[in-house]
Amino acid sequence: MGENDVYEVYAVCYAIRHERRRAENHIMVASSDPIHDGLEPLAYFIWAIRNAHRTIVVDTGFDEKEAERRRQASGNVWTCDFRRSPAASLSLIGIDSHTIEDVVVTHLHYDHAGTLYDFPRARFHLQEREIQYATGPHMTQKFFSGAYTVNHIVDVVRNVFEGRVVFHNGDDEIAPGVSVHHIGGHTMGIQCVRVKTRKGWVVLASDVSHFYENYEKRSPFPIVYNVADMLKGFQRLEILAGEDGIIVPGHDPLVLKRFPAASKSSAGIVVRLDAD
Repeated sequence: MGENDVYEVYAVCYAIRHERRRAENHIMVASSDPIHDGLEPLAYFIWAIRNAHRTIVVDTGFDEKEAERRRQASGNVWTCDFRRSPAASLSLIGIDSHTIEDVVVTHLHYDHAGTLYDFPRARFHLQEREIQYATGPHMTQKFFSGAYTVNHIVDVVRNVFEGRVVFHNGDDEIAPGVSVHHIGGHTMGIQCVRVKTRKGWVVLASDVSHFYENYEKRSPFPIVYNVADMLKGFQRLEILAGEDGIIVPGHDPLVLKRFPAASKSSAGIVVRLDAD
């Protein structure tokens, strides 16, 4: 392996929903899961991939204004512990969002594409099917559109016209050792990211699998475009990782416990995914 195509990988947690119930994270019925009403917190992550030659960010999260908007719209049902902006969180590991040239947007839900403005120099890598989904007839159905924010989608379209969106159709390499892979399921165009590290492949699942349990127990997440594709996506993650690779789910607080802190100052916020 050359140093040009081997990376450090970080998961960066900028917010947590402590009051989320388990039933919101799995398709289930009370008879099949006796603890379905118990709390199962959901963490909000973005990810950073870097070596001496380049830094790539995966997803841009949401800002405090969006958190407040969703709280008010839900009548205080939707609440979260918003710790700091995604850009401020990246700065804890020395990454300036204003200098980033490549951002992979795994899908366009509010918590993955909400602070594009903090990446003014970036090209945004997106699957063609995701922009079709987010701007097409499915958005007339509240079940599908509720996880999107109109202003975020308008920002994406504006960036399309400015030539700052790179569209992918399926699997593609965006840099040596970094590739995107269309999966579908959660949304029509969701993609995951596979990264070569000194420890082998790290697969950033994003919302292909929100929690470890989603893919480990084949337990689908309830916000879904196509359940069959979601289940096939769990298997695809395992194939991409291989026997010795690592799959990192998109929202599981356990990520913060299973991997070491990137530094003492970022403990509980940033973990290193390729560390021993």
